[in-house]
Amino acid sequence: MIKTKFLFLFSVPFLFTLLVGLSFTAQASSSPQIGEFQTPTAGPDGRIIYTVREGDNCTRIELLHNIDNNQLRALNPELDDNCTVFFGQKLMIGIGGPAAAPTFTPGPSPTPTEALPTPTPSNGTTEICVILFEDINGDGLRQETELGLAGGAISVTNSLGGYSKTQNSISEIDLDTEEPAYVCFGEIPPGAEEVAESEKLPEGEYTVSAAIPDGYNPTINLSYPIEVEAGDRAFVAFGAQSQISGVEDPASDDGNNSSTMLGILGVALLLGGAGLGWYALRMNKPSSKMKFK
Repeated sequence: MIKTKFLFLFSVPFLFTLLVGLSFTAQASSSPQIGEFQTPTAGPDGRIIYTVREGDNCTRIELLHNIDNNQLRALNPELDDNCTVFFGQKLMIGIGGPAAAPTFTPGPSPTPTEALPTPTPSNGTTEICVILFEDINGDGLRQETELGLAGGAISVTNSLGGYSKTQNSISEIDLDTEEPAYVCFGEIPPGAEEVAESEKLPEGEYTVSAAIPDGYNPTINLSYPIEVEAGDRAFVAFGAQSQISGVEDPASDDGNNSSTMLGILGVALLLGGAGLGWYALRMNKPSSKMKFK
């Protein structure tokens, strides 16, 4: 009897410890697992779009995508001073290569021109100048009459990290050259003696990307790798063609105008002929000889 009582008293703490351990194990196994955030992939136009979720704000979105507030505002100029976002809002958070090939066939990859010797950037730095132009004929090459296209975005990113900048595309004309103006990264600002430290473009390998405005199709691949050395200034051009052609054939217009005039002239002749016929008929009709009492 004493032995049985001793075994019972000894087993009570053991069972209590076992039950407590099992309860903690069950709680730990039933804890929800937090999934990792996946950055959205780029669309066919090169834009990386993020859909605002419940509880999001600009700071959280910037931390999720490793961008700063200036980049977020540059990519989304519609944001107000308080950086207010709402559930379901579409925000562009970057530029990358297309996730899938579009139905059309892009033209050749952009080829940078030879580096120009002047103006010379600061020691150890370089410049990359990019233009997004409206490729009216869709041949992938900028013609003299094809100007810059605003409403897009241009990004330059160092392959080793440390530099990633985005600027909006422009449609301005360079008053010095009377040619479409380029968007330049690492350029010395007008009136300054050197580039700000945060804007310096070190030599190395870069990826130059572009995002085109809505309603356009790219005629050149939207992502291009380039290697630049200190003192170089490289130029890259991307083309985009409007999905709705606004170019009309002048010869066709002339032909339509001529056909319209001929039609009007024909109707006038027919009416004139009918009038003359009626008049001649009235002139030839004999007068009545009947006498009335």
